[in-house]
Amino acid sequence: MAGGAMVRGMVAGAAGVAAMTLGEKLEQMLTRRPNSYVPAHTLERLLGLAERPDSERLGLNWTMHWGQGILLGAVRGIMAERGFRGPVGSFMHMNLRLLNDQTLENATGVGAPPWTWPADEQVIDLLHKAVYAFTTGAVADWLIEGPAQHPAPRAGWTTPSRQSAAPVGGGFPSASSADEREPYVSAATTSEDTPPYLFRG
Repeated sequence: MAGGAMVRGMVAGAAGVAAMTLGEKLEQMLTRRPNSYVPAHTLERLLGLAERPDSERLGLNWTMHWGQGILLGAVRGIMAERGFRGPVGSFMHMNLRLLNDQTLENATGVGAPPWTWPADEQVIDLLHKAVYAFTTGAVADWLIEGPAQHPAPRAGWTTPSRQSAAPVGGGFPSASSADEREPYVSAATTSEDTPPYLFRG
């Protein structure tokens, strides 16, 4: 059920935040980068609170830092349940996390568009969000069972079966292959009043 997947996804999200936080602290030891209070001031504005200095916003900072990651873990849980699993699912979830952060930070006026950041800060942020997303994904995929059946691959226009209907050198299929083309409306439901654009050309 989606409810159970969301709860397990939130557990996975907490694991992802823990891994990301550990990575951030190790990185800060090497780069001497100071703590960021952007999460605190973003939540401050979302809640309509009075602006306070960083020293008074540690609790708000941790609330936003952990809260976002845990809540977005619920989305990864649903993704795992519906078949969006593995590295591809985690990569998609990483982009969702980045989109969430940048939307809230820029909508409140606290942050700035990422392309205005120094290159090293862009790389650091991407690495930390990747740690979060792939850890969350690994835990979610472990805790949550995927769908019993996966959809069959859909044949594209470049598959051999499609290419065989086309003449040599490209172009459109010949008139002899018209009966092989699948119409949008079945023959049983067609009539003289059926517009021709309802069929594939």
